Amino acid sequence: MNSTDVQQFYARHMQLLDGGEAEAWAGTFTPDATFAAPSMTEPVRGRDGIAAGARAAADWRTAAGEVHRHWVAMTTALNTADGIETVSCVQILAVPRGGAPRVHLSCVMRDRLVRQGGQLLVAERRITRDDRPGG
Repeated sequence: MNSTDVQQFYARHMQLLDGGEAEAWAGTFTPDATFAAPSMTEPVRGRDGIAAGARAAADWRTAAGEVHRHWVAMTTALNTADGIETVSCVQILAVPRGGAPRVHLSCVMRDRLVRQGGQLLVAERRITRDDRPGG
């Protein structure tokens, strides 16, 4: 594992999400990836479901007149037999059109990255929120 590869992956990954490119962003997950977040009753499975969630979020941001920026920091990465296990702190900044930015959410993102076709992809993502009991 090259730590620069991991940093570059997350930079591109979050720029796609923040740019509203739902399908391209979902393409940075494996075809059978899982995505679990506190706002979901069940994890989302597969690229189609992940893309649908990203499209819905982009539509919500547009309707709210906000731009969101996901700031990934303090990432640790550990090679395992199943891939690269990463843990990152994520701040989501919300910027209303014509207004001041604010911290929308503070989260911890736990990923299992795998290399397929020479590219890093997310095979599993678990997000916890700092404002909820138990993260």
